[in-house]
Parts: sequence; C-alpha cells; structure tokens
Amino acid sequence: MAPVVGIVANPVSARDIRRVVANATSLQIADRANILLRVLAALRACGVRDVLMMPENGGIRAHVERGLMRARGNGASGGQDIYPALHTVSMPVTGTVADTHRATAEMRRAGVSALVVLGGDGTHRAVAAECGTVPIAGISTGTNNAFPEHREPTITGLATGLAVTGRVPPHIAFAANKRIDVSLDSGATGATVTEMALVDVALVTERYIGARALWRTENFRELYVTFADPEVIGMSAIAGLLEPVGRDESGGLMVRLSPNGDGAGDCRRGITTLNAPIAPGMMARVGVTDWRRMPASVAFVPEVTAGSVALDGERELSFSERDRLSLTLRDDAFRTVNVAAVMRHAGQNRLLTGTPVPVAAAF
Repeated sequence: MAPVVGIVANPVSARDIRRVVANATSLQIADRANILLRVLAALRACGVRDVLMMPENGGIRAHVERGLMRARGNGASGGQDIYPALHTVSMPVTGTVADTHRATAEMRRAGVSALVVLGGDGTHRAVAAECGTVPIAGISTGTNNAFPEHREPTITGLATGLAVTGRVPPHIAFAANKRIDVSLDSGATGATVTEMALVDVALVTERYIGARALWRTENFRELYVTFADPEVIGMSAIAGLLEPVGRDESGGLMVRLSPNGDGAGDCRRGITTLNAPIAPGMMARVGVTDWRRMPASVAFVPEVTAGSVALDGERELSFSERDRLSLTLRDDAFRTVNVAAVMRHAGQNRLLTGTPVPVAAAF
C-alpha cells in the first residue's frame, strides 16, 4: 500500500502574549503555505503521491492550492507532477486547537504513515496527544519552538518521504520521545484530570489562567522538563543552563525556583541567580534553590500547594490546597522522524542518486 503523509497546520497556533512582550517572529499565512509547498515537493521527490491535510479557514490550504496551480501552469516540471495530490480531512472547523486534535485523530484512523506538523510546542503537544504510533515530523513555526528542532522544511520533507517509503530502516528513521504526564485529583469533586507536556511543566503561583502564556518569572516556583537544552528558548532553557539533559537520554530534570523571583537575594540561602532566555529576545533573571534528575516512571509530587500548571509554556490547569497534583515522566511516549539520522543514512547509501554504495574491496 502506497504511503500517505498527513499535514497538520492550524492557523490559530502561535497567537499568545509573548508575541507582544518579546521579539518573536510572526509567520504569515502565505509564509506557512510556502513552507508546505517546500515539504510537498520533497515528499513527491521521494515517491509520496498522496497527502492528507487538515481543513482550516485561515487560508493556508488556499495559498497552497494556488502554488500547485502555478506549478502546473508554468510547465516547469516537464509534464511531471512535482507535488503529491492534496486531500482534505472531512470534519467541521472550529478555529481552535480542537481542530488539531480531531484532524490528527482522523488522520491516524485513515492510516497515514507520518504527520508533518507546523507549529510550536503547543501544536506539537496537541498532535502527540492523538497520534498514537504515527511518527511526527515537526517544523518550527511557533513562539518558543523548544520541541521542534529548527531545520529547513525541504530537508524535513525529504527525510519524511525517505522514511515512509521504506528506503531507510525503521530503527534509523524513527526516534522515541519523552513526555510528562500530569494528573490532578480534585479534592472538591473527586474527579481526575490528566494532561501531558512534551517539553516542560511549570508550576506558578497565579491561580487564574488569564493570557495563558508564561512570561512573568516572579511567579515561577517549580519546573519539570523532559530534556534540558541550553540552545532552546523557554522554560526548558532554565534547566538547560543548569544541567543539560539530552532528548535521547532517559529521564529529565526538576528545578525548584526561588520565591524571591529574581533570585538576587541571599547566596547564604543557597539561591543561584540565573539569566535565561525565556522567550525570543527576552532575558529573565530567576532564582534557583535546587535541581535534580527526574527519573522515568517515578511520580513527583510538587511542594507548591496552590497555583496553576503551565504545559509547554501555556497555563492550562489551576489547583488548590484541596487537590493532589503529580507528575510522571515517560521515556518512550511517542515517535518522531529522526531527520538527522535519515539524511545521514541517505548520504552514506546514496539514496537520492540511484547509485548504490560500492562494496569495499577485500584485502
């Protein structure tokens, strides 16, 4: 059966207050469509003939279709199709993140071989919640973009095409990824709410959800991360500048932050002051009192008794002294296309030349 690739590009992603208070890039609809055209061309070059795309009312698909029509009209391909056929998931459009959840679930049921996702940490989290065993190929178009690695979309498209057509062995083509499961048991109702984060869970003292996006560091109290990378932006940057933890390492890191906010106080109290990039162009001083490794499959109960829970940089849940909150990191939670490994394998084996690698002479 020929592979079909799904594309998730929700135009409502990357609309938070950090776009105002920081110097984040804002990708227009036409820019996102151009990214998709690059991905589509790369997929077709690898033999992918059909793509299933989520519906939306923001204009991304309309721009993509105009690009496809221009390519056919120009005749630059010598009569050959340079793009796959584009199909749309049949579903209502709400203009919210619910569209991402539903489109991903529908694509999974339709049997797509991989999901190309345009967005930041929040969009990828929504896809990971529904994708099951279908691997994700992430493209950074969000605000902080800690989870999707920055890379030219053409290369992501090539790697995805090579992976789903079976030209790269699965153990090379796909990588396991971590997540943090959050469980909130309500003391008032007895109900349990479960959520997940791909990069970080931050506990803050603010009880209201409000603008959702995190940017006021004086309210931070505890931080839990799946990986700690000093090259990323956001909450995980705080952990990465304390003790780096790789994406492919087991477990993560827990950081306890100072109630003094900027941590400029008393070194005798064991407070370390850290200057971290919590949003594009936004440096913040935070006080750190403690940090330690977060082993996989071990439930952590935070010291913070009331506040709100931010998942991948956005406040999603509030909790009080009557509730019980626990966090557990899972090592092998979902899969992604290992773009770097796929392209290295493609180069070593000349997959895009049609010429096999010569067998080394025996001596």
